[in-house]
Amino acid sequence: MRLVVTGRDGQVATSLLEAGKARDGIEVVAVGRPALDLTQPDTVFQALAAARPDIVVSAAAYTAVDQAEDEPDLAFAVNAVGAGKVAEAAAQLGVPVIHLSTDYVFDGSKDGAYVETDATAPLGVYGASKLAGELAVAAANPRHLILRTAWVYSPFGRNFVKTMLRLAGDRDEIAVVADQWGNPTSALDIADAILHAAAMLRDDEAFDGYGIYHLAGTGETSWSGFARHILDTSARYGGPTARVRDIATSDYPTKAKRPANSRLSSAKFEGAFGWQAPEWREASHEVVERLTAR
Repeated sequence: MRLVVTGRDGQVATSLLEAGKARDGIEVVAVGRPALDLTQPDTVFQALAAARPDIVVSAAAYTAVDQAEDEPDLAFAVNAVGAGKVAEAAAQLGVPVIHLSTDYVFDGSKDGAYVETDATAPLGVYGASKLAGELAVAAANPRHLILRTAWVYSPFGRNFVKTMLRLAGDRDEIAVVADQWGNPTSALDIADAILHAAAMLRDDEAFDGYGIYHLAGTGETSWSGFARHILDTSARYGGPTARVRDIATSDYPTKAKRPANSRLSSAKFEGAFGWQAPEWREASHEVVERLTAR
């Protein structure tokens, strides 16, 4: 099975490339700029056709949440128009598309974990552009899995875990928001879930479970709770550590508003594919151990 993933340097793409090397019968190929540029829709089909996919993983995205407030046209060009073109190209090639989306399609006002049928109401440009991308993907290719995830981290790229470790190397105390809750999700686990689902799509030509799924780490915490676990784990391995001071969202203003509740229920994905993410402490422990070992 040949999995072609858009974007070369993103956390999910890099995790997929790593995971693919460890599995027999799976080849993961990443395509990105300049060959495939989501701001240049005319490049998409040719780049994907040349890569000869059995399944396309649409992972490339505009992810600068605050900057998107100043660059809405670019955010929508990549996350909506570009994502739609990737799904359309996959349809033209006769293959399914697995598209990555986000918890930011919700406003965070629900008391409890969001399920796939809950009403969407993005708070900012980034979330709105990703929601538009979901609609474009679904319209362009009926054989789609749209995977909403949240609070993604990994040994690769920029993410909250790496930020906490970097800050702990420079200071004794770090102020972290304590009133936003969610499911920390390792991109290593997202990659494992995608490969698991892709194998099912390959083996079952009559698969009828296409649609939207939530895919997030098991268990929930706040950003400050996540930070404490990261730094406690780092200390165990001789890495940087610091005290964490709880603050409110209002104490840390950002250009884009974040949902207070990013919790996602992954029960539908677990039921359809028989795969469950590890508990978030266990998964983040592995990533912190890898990063401190460096």
